[in-house]
Amino acid sequence: MNKEEIGIYIHIPFCKQKCYYCDFVSYANKEQKIREYIDCIIKEIHSYEIKDYNVTTIYIGGGTPSFIDECYIKEIMETLKDKLICNKTKWKDIEITIEINPGTITLQKLKCYIEAGINRISIGLQSINDKLLKQIGRIHTYDEFLDAYKMARKVGFKNINIDFILGLPNQTIQDLKDTIEKAVKLNPEHISVYSLIVEENTKIEKLINEGKLKLPEEELERQMYWYVKNKLELNGYNHYEISNFAKKGKESRHNTNCWEQKQYIGIGAAAHSYLNNERYSNIENLESYIKNIELGNIEKNKIVHEIQNIEDAKKEYMILGLRKIEGISINRFKEKFGENPIYVFRKELEKLVTDGLIEIDLDKIKLTNKGLDLANLAFEEFV
Repeated sequence: MNKEEIGIYIHIPFCKQKCYYCDFVSYANKEQKIREYIDCIIKEIHSYEIKDYNVTTIYIGGGTPSFIDECYIKEIMETLKDKLICNKTKWKDIEITIEINPGTITLQKLKCYIEAGINRISIGLQSINDKLLKQIGRIHTYDEFLDAYKMARKVGFKNINIDFILGLPNQTIQDLKDTIEKAVKLNPEHISVYSLIVEENTKIEKLINEGKLKLPEEELERQMYWYVKNKLELNGYNHYEISNFAKKGKESRHNTNCWEQKQYIGIGAAAHSYLNNERYSNIENLESYIKNIELGNIEKNKIVHEIQNIEDAKKEYMILGLRKIEGISINRFKEKFGENPIYVFRKELEKLVTDGLIEIDLDKIKLTNKGLDLANLAFEEFV
């Protein structure tokens, strides 16, 4: 019998400096907690019984995983490798990603990552304009990004993602064009392009409210998105999810599995999991997370957000599936839930077709071009 596929996410919440737009659980100036935290990560990994699953992806995110000493990443990887090989998982077949910040990476760290089995890196560039980078709290320059990228290639990374943000304060269409032009010349395997979301209680929200920064008009932000889409597709990148583009066969397996509603385990403070129809997370407070594990009370870290019933699972499947450019397979929905989504969601789908946000063919339900611009309106029908 084939084992069910599952992913593992490891959260490293430490940063040199928190970016102004970031609302993830991350901390600057808590380096003294790193050793204790890694020990707790390792204990939490051991607490999971995963022999009945086929682990296909591991993702180390943050925070800034490349901020901490590489020896800690090596320890995590060795722990995972020992556990998974005991479960007869083929280690070499797992997609293993680590996020890096160009301002915190070294050649030695990259060598350590690749020796530890990491085979994919995601580099946060965001823009090639140093002035824009500084005003959003990034700690690196474009030149430092180039050095990081070249070092990654030098040590042997053959699967690199670059992250960009569009719709930044004071960003012009020319800034974006220059950024994409230079990215394409580097020929990374994957490019992620996210629209800036101004989250509550972030430094960027404060600066915007004080009039110190100004967001581009929504129409300009949409022009940026469509420029990126067209430019990357012309250069051989497959637009496979609203914000993601990849060379053939280089789509992010970890993220794709999430959009296909596959299960994953989150390890670390604030990490989220989806397992056995239950969505839960660990508590956010770093000190409490560590204390509970050190006292042997690992269950006290767990916060259950949802025990998913079948109706909610169907709705979520629709939302996640519409994020993919190819859309939702009607046949796969039938296989998973035993029903036809055209019938289950006939009212919602009829409205979205009438509004021009989706189109339906023989086996696909997917967003139209208008739907890509107004995706949240489509998602709201299934909330």
